[in-house]
Amino acid sequence: MAENKLADLSTEFAVQVLRFTDDIKGHYSLANQLERSGTSIGANIREAKYAHGKADFVAKLQIALKECYETEYWLEIAQKAEIVSEESVKTLLHDCGAIRRMLISSINTAKDKSSQANS
Repeated sequence: MAENKLADLSTEFAVQVLRFTDDIKGHYSLANQLERSGTSIGANIREAKYAHGKADFVAKLQIALKECYETEYWLEIAQKAEIVSEESVKTLLHDCGAIRRMLISSINTAKDKSSQANS
């Protein structure tokens, strides 16, 4: 259940990021990096669904988590450089944080289950 919610949220987030970057004019590098990291979150979550074992599953979710942190970084840079307004990134940062927390929880749960199975 949580996996589907996480996949759905990350897909919607990717769409929000793509729409957001349409408004960033003259900063191709920033928009490109933001698009790449913001859409990669969901792609890695989807890949985790078809992982080759628990270790691969955790690894894919950890990559998604790293992409989440990178996306937050690019959003903060855009805001601090005054390329976008604080208000315009507020929802994206909130949603990215929610996905990040869910990823951390999912990773911890998977690791706990894996260590219990090995005991």
